[in-house]
Amino acid sequence: MNRERAAALGREPHGSSDDPDLLDFSANANPEVPDGVERAYRAAFETARTYPPEPPEAFRAAAAEYVGCDPESVVPTPGGLAAIRAAVALAVDDGDTALLPAPSFGEYAREVRLQGGDPAFVDAERVLDADPSGHALAVVCTPNNPTGTGYDRESLLSFAARCRAAGTVLLVDEAFLGFTERESVAGTEGVVVARALTKLFGLPGLRTGFAVGVGDLGAALRGARRAWNVSAPALATGEYCLRQGGFVRETRERVRRERGRLRAALTDAGYAVAPSEAPFLLLDVGDRDIDRVIGRARERGVAVRDARTFRGLDSHVRVAVRRPAENDRLLAALDAGDGSDGDGEGNDGSGGEGGDGNRGAAADV
Repeated sequence: MNRERAAALGREPHGSSDDPDLLDFSANANPEVPDGVERAYRAAFETARTYPPEPPEAFRAAAAEYVGCDPESVVPTPGGLAAIRAAVALAVDDGDTALLPAPSFGEYAREVRLQGGDPAFVDAERVLDADPSGHALAVVCTPNNPTGTGYDRESLLSFAARCRAAGTVLLVDEAFLGFTERESVAGTEGVVVARALTKLFGLPGLRTGFAVGVGDLGAALRGARRAWNVSAPALATGEYCLRQGGFVRETRERVRRERGRLRAALTDAGYAVAPSEAPFLLLDVGDRDIDRVIGRARERGVAVRDARTFRGLDSHVRVAVRRPAENDRLLAALDAGDGSDGDGEGNDGSGGEGGDGNRGAAADV
C-alpha cells in the first residue's frame, strides 16, 4: 500500500445517524439482536484477560456450519470490510483493473485504489453477464447494496467458473445474504466470500466477520491474517449469534413481510421502488425535490440515506426495513400514509424464497 496514495484517498460516505432524536432508516442493520447475546458478551469478559485462541477453532466451526463450508476455509476478520480488504489486497497490484458493480458499496473501489488498481464499473444489474477477462478481481454483492438485487446461485457459480478460466479472483460480498433463503457460494474454488455479523445480527460495533477461501487462495488468506485479529469477546459473541437459527428465521419473515408492505405503500404514494431481497429499499423520488424529501423526513424525526452518494444515482434515497411501528413512522415521514392496509404479501418482487427476484433497479452511468 502506497503512503501518498493512502493519504490522498478520502472516506466513503455511509448511512447511520448518531442523532438520538432521529429514528434511523439510513443504516441497514437489524434493529433486533438475538435473545441472550448480551449475556454471551458479558460472559466472555474473562476470556479477554488472555490472548484469543489461535486459530479460533470454535468460531471457525460455527461460521463453517452457518455457510456450509469446511472450517479450515474460514478466516475470522474484524468485520466484513476487513474480509473485503484482505481479498482485494491479495488480488490487486499496481496497474491492475477490477470489475466492480455500480451502483454498489463504495468501499470496493476505495480498496482497489488503495492497492494501486483501477476500478472498471459495470451495471450492477448485469454484472454476471460481464467479461472478467483481463481483470485481476471481480466483485459481486448479493443482495446488492443499494439496489437490493439478489443473484441466482447457478448464475453466480457460472460467473465464478468464467472468472477461474480468466484467472480472475471473484469476491462475493454476502453481507446481506442471511436475510434471504439463498445458499452461500462459500467453498467455491477461486472465490473469496466475505460475511459480517453487522447486518443480520444487529451488531455493527462488535466488528466480527469472516472470509472463506479454498485452495491457494484460502492458504493466502490464512497466511496474511494477523494473529489475534479478532477479540476474544467478539469471537465468543459471534459464535453464539451464528448458532441462533430461530432468530434468523424470524428475522427473514419479518423483513419479507414488512418490505412488501413498505414497497406497496411507497409505490402507491408515487415513489418508484426497486424490487429488493435485502433489508432495505431503493426509492426514486421522481419529480420531488430530493433535498426536500430528506429534509422533511428529518423534520419528522426520521433519517433516510441520501443515495446520491452511490455511483449513477441522482434522485434516490435508500430506506431500511425496521419494525412495523417504526416503518409506519417512515411512511408518514415520506407522505406515504400509515401503510396499514394489507400485509404486503407478494409485493416485494423477491420471487419468493430463493427466487432470483427482478433486476429492474437503478442503472449505472
